Order: sequence, then structure tokens, then C-alpha cells
Amino acid sequence: MSDLPDGIDRLTERVQALEQRLESRLESLERRLDALEHPLAAQWPHPSAETEATPAPAAAAAPPTAQSGGMFPVLGRAMLGIGGAYVLRAVAQSSSLPRLAIACAGIAYAFLWLAWAARARGGPRGGNRYTSSLYAVTSALILAPMLWELTLRFKVLPAAIAAGVVCGYALAALAFAAFGRTQSDRESPSGAAPVLRVAFIAAAVLSLALAIASHAILPFVVVLLVLTALCEFAPGLDRVPEIGALMALAADAAIWVLIYIYFSPQSASGDYPPLGKAALLAPGITMFVLFAVSVAFRTLLRGKQITVFAAIQTTIALLLAAVSLADFGPPAAIVILGVVCLVLSAASYAAVFTVFDRTPERRNAAVFAAWAAALLLAGSFLCLPPLPVMALLGAAAIAATFLGSRKRLLAFEFYGMVFLVAAASASGLFSFFVSALAGTPTGTPALGIWLVTVCAILCYAAAMPREAESWKPQTLHLAFAALAAAAAAALVVQGLVSLVALKVVPGAHHLAFIRTLTLCAAALSLAFGGAHWRRVELTRLGYAVLALVAVKLVTEDLRHGHLGYIAASIFLVALTLIAAPRVARTRQKA
Repeated sequence: MSDLPDGIDRLTERVQALEQRLESRLESLERRLDALEHPLAAQWPHPSAETEATPAPAAAAAPPTAQSGGMFPVLGRAMLGIGGAYVLRAVAQSSSLPRLAIACAGIAYAFLWLAWAARARGGPRGGNRYTSSLYAVTSALILAPMLWELTLRFKVLPAAIAAGVVCGYALAALAFAAFGRTQSDRESPSGAAPVLRVAFIAAAVLSLALAIASHAILPFVVVLLVLTALCEFAPGLDRVPEIGALMALAADAAIWVLIYIYFSPQSASGDYPPLGKAALLAPGITMFVLFAVSVAFRTLLRGKQITVFAAIQTTIALLLAAVSLADFGPPAAIVILGVVCLVLSAASYAAVFTVFDRTPERRNAAVFAAWAAALLLAGSFLCLPPLPVMALLGAAAIAATFLGSRKRLLAFEFYGMVFLVAAASASGLFSFFVSALAGTPTGTPALGIWLVTVCAILCYAAAMPREAESWKPQTLHLAFAALAAAAAAALVVQGLVSLVALKVVPGAHHLAFIRTLTLCAAALSLAFGGAHWRRVELTRLGYAVLALVAVKLVTEDLRHGHLGYIAASIFLVALTLIAAPRVARTRQKA
């Protein structure tokens, strides 16, 4: 019997242990039920021995979806919202109520979901981005099909009103994001990004789709231009750059569609509304002015680096404006476009030196220089006669080469070469060079050829070499020297042929000997100039001319020449081969 008290004690301890386990299980079940019924109940304090001893920080570390009740309740609410939109659609089809009132109710319903999405981001630690994004997508899925049917199927809303609703939807998202700012948004400015991203994507897609389907393109183009301007200048949207890029590309596409449809003859027989010239010109020009002002404001006034997308988009906007002016402008539209290009080129060059003097950042200067060169070329050929084009491009080539050499800007020397090649092409220098050195001379050279030849010589003189140059400037200097030497040799050949023509009719053997004589003299002159002025590219070009003379002796002189002229050509080439290396080493010996 002595063991009976011990057994009772052990039984009592087991019962107490079972009671403690049951109490802990009941407390955990109560917490789970509270978390399911009330999303915030998981954070309420529950007295227990374990929590009093060691407080658990699990609630603070829980993800946002767990704090708001999990993923499935959010999905359920979104599906309820879409179900409500279907109820409104069914009422619009079967009810005798005016469809305009139901349309207003449906649009307001979509805007309420957008407001709820903006409010849902204001939770702890930056808000629930998942919930906010899902509610914003629900709002867009409610608005898009409803606006499509009200505009195209039921014909309740005109295209202009539908465009206003789309614009208001994006503006409402921006307003909700601005006025619903929380402390977490100030700490993390991208807190409103999900709502803005979904709203602006929906606005861009809806505008393009309704513009094409409704054949009323202009109202939706205006909407896209307004939203693009908002993305460029509204404070805070620069933190979400993908929205601005999307709106700009959507506006580009809409303007291209407008130009294509109204410029093609099919628009006259289609059901597109008639538009005046001002309405057709305004979108492209507005797009260019918008991005030109934006780039100038950010780079020149605020000193920011221009982005790759901004440079590309500004170029696209300029093309849109140019095509609009060429297609729908007055008869003198091409001349007007050329003058505008020249003015913009001058402004771009002014911006180049402004940016270059203020900041060491070279990307802005490089972009403005590229724009200035392209605009100068386009404007010259669009609005000037041939001889002024050659004079302007030749002067621009000399100035660009001189500035590039003095300020150590290789890009400017490259643009100088581009201007010089363009002037040579406009003057017919390349065809004259081929006819003089390989074909039949065509007569007295035009004034433009003399002008371009002088400009080529001056450009080469302005491109002063520097010590330890890389291969890029050496290649440019060699190109300048080659163009100047080729032009001068062609003119010498033409002059000698004209002198011979005063006595006899030049034959094939006369032409072959004159060309050999000219090329040998050119090789010696280049070798001497390279040694005297220490221009290595002249020496290299002289040896290249020697190789050309040797090939020419076999292919032309021996085939078409007279025996006496063949012997003279051989003696000239032999003497040049002997003298050229000695002339090239003259400066080194001195």
C-alpha cells in the first residue's frame, strides 16, 4: 500500500501536463481562427506563458500577403469585382434603364477599384504591392471591355468622350498616387509604381485599340500626347521611366497610323472623318516640340545626362514632324523643312559648346553634335542650290576639322570628313576623278570641283597631327590626304590633257603617259611632303601611289601605249622607285 501515494502523485503530474498541452493547443487554434476571420487579429496579443517569457517577432517579419490575409482572399475580392462588372453588363443588355446611366455607373465602378488599389499600397513597410497591383489590374479589366462595348457596340459614347475617359483614368491614377502618399512612399518613392504602371499601360493599349477600331484617330492621339507630356514633366514620374517610354512609343505608333491613313488615297473612300491640314500637322510637330523642350530642359538647365531612349525618341519625333510637314504642309514645305533643319543645327551646335564648357560629361555633347551634323546635311540639301550647298558643306568641313583638332574632339574631325565627302558627292568630284585617272576626261572641271578640292586641302592642313596618335585619327588624316591628293591629281591630268589637245588629238597612249607622269610626280611630292612636314600619312600615301603606278604600267601603258611612250613610262616609274625612298629619308638625315 505504500506505493499508492506515489502512483497518485505521478497520475496528478500527467493530468497537469495534459492540461497544459490542451491549453497551448486551444490558444494556437484561437489565433488561427482570429487570423482567418480578422486579418489584423494575428497581431493581437494573446496571454500565454510562452509569449510572456519570449516574445516572438514572427508577425513583424511576415510578408505582406500574409499580413493581409493571404493570396486567396485578394484573388477572391478581385473576382468579385469582375463579377460586378458582368452584372452591370447584363443590366445594360436586358434592362430598360438608360444605357448612358449604366455606362457612367460602370466607369465610376472601375475608378473606385483604381482608388482601392491606390489605397491598398499604404500598409506597413511600403504597403502590399501584390494587392495593389491586383486591384489595379482588376480596375483595368473592368474598364477596358466596358469602354470597348460602349464605344463600338452599343454606340453610347462618342470617340471623343471615350478618349476623355481614358485620359481621366490615367490622371486619376496619378492623383490617387499623389494625394494618397504615405510615410512609406516618401521612404520608397516607387510605392505607387504598380498602380501607375497598370493604369498607364491600360491607357496606352486602349487608346491605340480604340483609335484603330473606331476610325477616330485624332482624339486618342491627343490623349497619348497629353499623357506623354505628363510623363516628361510631372514630378515623380521620372522615377518610373518605363511608363514614359511606353507612352512615347504608343504616341509614335498612333501618329504614324494617322499619317499613313490620311496620306494614302484609301482614306478618301473610307469612313474616316475628314481632318484639316492643321489637325494633320499638329500631332507630329507637337511630339517633336515636346521632346526637344524636355531634352533641352534636362540637359542644359538641370545638367542631367541624356538617356539613350531620349536621344532615339527625339530623333523619331523629328522624323514624325518632317514627314507630317512634307505630306500635309504647303507647297513650299520642303524648303521650310530645310530652313528649320538649318536653324535647329545652329541651335544644336550652340548646345554642344554650352554642354562641353559646363560639364565634363561627353555623352550630351556627342549626341548634340550628331544631331547638328545630320540637321546641317539635311537642311543644306533640302533648301539650297547646288553651289551654295558645296560652299556651306566645305566651310563646315574646314571649321569642324579645325575645332576637332584644336579641342581634341575626334568626333568633330569625323564630321568634317562627312561634310567634305557630301560636298564632293554634290560637286561630282568622284566621277570626275574616275574619268580623269581611269576613263576618258570629260572636259573643263566645274567650279564646284575646284571649290571642293581647295576645301579638302584646307581640311588636311587643319587636321594637325599629335604625338602618339591612335589608329582612328591617323585613319582620318589619311582619308583627308587621299581625297585632297586624288582631287589635285585629277585636275593636273585634266590640265595636261587640255594642253596636249591644243596640238594633237589625245590618243590612248597620250592619256596613259600623262597619267603615269602625274602619278609619279604625286608619289614624289607626297614622299617629300611627308618627310618635310613629318606627316607619316603622306609618306604612306606616296608608297601606295607607287604601287598604283606599277599596276597601271602593266594594265594600261603596256596594253595601249606607243613604243616610245611605253619606254618613257618605264623610265619614269623606275626613276620614281629609286628616288622616292631617298626623298622620304631626306628629313631623317637632316
